[in-house]
Amino acid sequence: MNHVVLIGRLTSDPKLAYMPNSGIAVTRFNLAVERNFKNEKGKKDVDFIPIICFRKLAEIVANNLTKGRLISIHGSILTRKYQAQDGTNRFVTEVLVNEVKFLDKPKNKNSDLMPTDESISADWGNEDDIPF
Repeated sequence: MNHVVLIGRLTSDPKLAYMPNSGIAVTRFNLAVERNFKNEKGKKDVDFIPIICFRKLAEIVANNLTKGRLISIHGSILTRKYQAQDGTNRFVTEVLVNEVKFLDKPKNKNSDLMPTDESISADWGNEDDIPF
């Protein structure tokens, strides 16, 4: 089983792009997630987790979330390999989101397009269209 549940804050605004060959929407961002225990200084360490969304969920996330927003996500670990410009192989581990829940309200009240505590799920459509 490959299931991830995280609660954290966006470290920057999400980046929306469209895949060149298929036009599928892709959004990426990092989520700052506190660990459940305190370090020797009495503070909680933070992990910065790379997150990726596709299709309609990618567009909703990009249009409604900004840096600092508190969300929960349900998804799975995705690993992939690619070749960098210098010819070396690189490996990436990300969380592929299936569901996002907005846990706070946006700071700008005019941009409250999605209500707090709203849960949005991914619609994968045809499995053959998933880009991995």
